[in-house]
Amino acid sequence: MKDLNVKIVEKYLNSLKQQDLSDAPLADDVCFENPVVGKGRGVGNMKAWLTGYLAAFHDVRILQHICEGEFVVTHWEADTAFGTLQILEKFRIRDGLIIEAVSYLDPRPIFGH
Repeated sequence: MKDLNVKIVEKYLNSLKQQDLSDAPLADDVCFENPVVGKGRGVGNMKAWLTGYLAAFHDVRILQHICEGEFVVTHWEADTAFGTLQILEKFRIRDGLIIEAVSYLDPRPIFGH
């Protein structure tokens, strides 16, 4: 299961890199949270928020995964129009889909600080 959950997270991060969320493995009722948008729920809301930032993504690099049960914590970085962002994200996987994504990052570059 551990390897499968990592592959699911990598598929999601690759969808950001490819700037195409059509195949992102997100549950219909996915819960998400990050310092830019706050808390949200629903695949439509998450994709709408992400779509606004996809053009800013130039590259995504996975640095490390830590797995335990249905959880994967991934340290990744994104080369963006705002500079390189270091992101630690906790994912919860169920039935092959991401049901929760909580991102931790310094949002100041995004807001121009």
